[in-house]
Amino acid sequence: MIIPKYHEMVIPTLTVIDELGGSGTIQEIAEGVIQLLNLPEEVTSPPHNPEKSSQTEVEYRLAWARTYLKKVGLIENSKRGVWSFTDKYQRGMKLDAEEIVQTVRGLTKNSRKKVIDDAPEALPEMGDWREVIHQAVLALDPSAFERLAKRILREIGFVQVEVTGQSGDGGIDGKGIVKIQDVLSYHVVFQCKRYKGSVGPGAIRDFRGAMVGKADKGLFITTGTFTREATKEATRDGASPIDLIDGDDLVEMLKKLRLGVNVRMVEEVEVDSQWFEKI
Repeated sequence: MIIPKYHEMVIPTLTVIDELGGSGTIQEIAEGVIQLLNLPEEVTSPPHNPEKSSQTEVEYRLAWARTYLKKVGLIENSKRGVWSFTDKYQRGMKLDAEEIVQTVRGLTKNSRKKVIDDAPEALPEMGDWREVIHQAVLALDPSAFERLAKRILREIGFVQVEVTGQSGDGGIDGKGIVKIQDVLSYHVVFQCKRYKGSVGPGAIRDFRGAMVGKADKGLFITTGTFTREATKEATRDGASPIDLIDGDDLVEMLKKLRLGVNVRMVEEVEVDSQWFEKI
């Protein structure tokens, strides 16, 4: 089964957002489209460009589908990454994916074949800074990556964080304690996997086996991605819960925590001439 082209995901994206109640996160929309199109693991797992990000090819094409829908004014996204319908979208309206792409590109009907065959060359939703961070993290040696994970955990509230193993040993790389409102505390063990590809369910099961009797929860951190089966395994009923942080999550956390990232806020001043005229 081949990976659907980005324009083939345009209408399914709208369908899923509708089923979600008119809004949804990128992850919710992606999961919904994958289920709607019944895409198997071998289709959803391949990365788009593992050298630059942990994004899968399906996620990359879905990003373009959202971008085209945004450019024609049917959906919009908030600062928190939630996508929702605009007033222009009406339930039941007849839409054609190829016409949407043609409208955005300013093409005519004679260009229909080009719309189908052409693929976008760059991801509009991801700036260069994401790729720079991702490459910088991938360039770290295993011990440095573990130290980075240790620093992140401390910054988000973990205490007594220790690195206990070596990255890639299939077991536990470190441990710590997370406190909730200084009342409840949970012992957490973590594994760091500096990886360009996808982490499968086998790695999750091995990690869970290593953490039995040693912690309340597990945390698996990777620069790559987690397959759908790995995500299901991490939250399987009756098994010790394991939280997952993939490469994109890691990049966002570094930006939010300002670790190796400087964010400059630009002030934009707009003069209201009509206000002065009414004085």
